[in-house]
Amino acid sequence: MFLKAISPVSMPYCVDGSNISVSLTNLPNSVAFPNSVTGFVKRGNGVSVAAESAGLTLSGVLFLPFEEVQKDELMVPDTLSVSLARQRYSEDSEAAINEQINVEYSVSYAYHSLYAYFDRDNVSLKGFANFFKESSKEEREHAEKFMEYQNKRGGRVKLYSIMLPPAEFDHPEKGDALYAMELALSMEKLVNEKLLKLHAIASDNNDPQLTEFIESEFLGEQVQAIKKISEFVSQLRRVGKGHGVWHFDQMLLDGHVHA
Repeated sequence: MFLKAISPVSMPYCVDGSNISVSLTNLPNSVAFPNSVTGFVKRGNGVSVAAESAGLTLSGVLFLPFEEVQKDELMVPDTLSVSLARQRYSEDSEAAINEQINVEYSVSYAYHSLYAYFDRDNVSLKGFANFFKESSKEEREHAEKFMEYQNKRGGRVKLYSIMLPPAEFDHPEKGDALYAMELALSMEKLVNEKLLKLHAIASDNNDPQLTEFIESEFLGEQVQAIKKISEFVSQLRRVGKGHGVWHFDQMLLDGHVHA
């Protein structure tokens, strides 16, 4: 199919020896369409293509695009106050995306507090500091991914308040390193729970595009993060406090701690 701008307002279009007059109004140029397009009509808050058969009979045609685009769900809004791109995107999914953005930013904020704690001169565990700094950045990037997806689907991003994280992470029995890593593991599991809830909402609203986005961008990565931090916790439980923590920190800083 070829669309070609021409100067007249109407023109004959020949198919199998039959002439169809195509007339378009309120457009800078006329456009030659195949089959039976006669113009555009205003419907409610949008516009759609108007089509007539003009006595033309075609056999073996399964798809009539210029008739099907007249469906209400395919109507193009004629105002910029609403999204033009939104299609089959439920309000439940939109609200759940905004909740997940808040979750990701909240966890990022908590990780940033952990980074600041371990970077203190009287704590000075640079390996832990760098680990939590990178973790904070990663969660923030996840939030931005959800924001971009929200806009892509025609939703509205709403940023909610996030809780103030603690500033102290020392624990009288476990010590700060083990306590902080156990806290990180709990937060990663919480993020995973929220992602699974979001996935369920997308499934309930018959939104395969959203479920695919969650599966391809987040779920596998989340499982890997939980596994890695779980092994960090196990290793820290073995080394105890004191010199063992310092040695673990040096290995973390040098990238020699593997999970």
